[in-house]
Amino acid sequence: MSNLAKSKIQVALVDDHQLFRSGINFIISDTEDIEVAFEASNGQEFLNFLSQYQPDVVLMDINMPVMDGVEATRRGIEQFPDLKVLVLSMFGEVDYYNTMIDIGVKGFILKDIDNDELLEAIRKVNKGGSYFSQELLLQLIKNKPTDDQIELTRREKEVLELICLGYSNQEISEKLFISQRTVERHRSSLLFKTNSKNSVSLVVYAIKNGLVKI
Repeated sequence: MSNLAKSKIQVALVDDHQLFRSGINFIISDTEDIEVAFEASNGQEFLNFLSQYQPDVVLMDINMPVMDGVEATRRGIEQFPDLKVLVLSMFGEVDYYNTMIDIGVKGFILKDIDNDELLEAIRKVNKGGSYFSQELLLQLIKNKPTDDQIELTRREKEVLELICLGYSNQEISEKLFISQRTVERHRSSLLFKTNSKNSVSLVVYAIKNGLVKI
């Protein structure tokens, strides 16, 4: 597996339902820029594969036998901090969301997501952005307490809006005509001001507190 070509986005598909994995595989097989690098039916299988090969994006189910997606994600990111995990979710799993955000996932998508949105999510996360299915984002916002309003500079607001749209540092740099180092400085300032652990928790905070509109 370590010899897989990197010309395509390499995706790891982790879910305990074979039929669901087959459906995702079918969707991805019809693209020119994405392919499934490996499949796993539980978190332990995923970690076993991960010791040999690190994919570009991981599609991770939450509830699985042997080891669930929360523990598998935690261990995977501890071992490989740059691992990009996109959570496969169903309604009713809200209790897991904040935990997964704190661990460092890059977003959440519903399992009944349409084909185009699934591929868009994979591509955005691969570029370094984040992605939320709209319905899940609304659940996250509803279940997160509001905070006192904070003061942001004009540039911080511009950067924040683009982060919330799932743009990567490079894309923000190009759009605002500033260096990636400057983008990273603004991102760090935003994380500090909002007491957010990562970009995904920053998105939730920003929308919950009305810093950006959805």
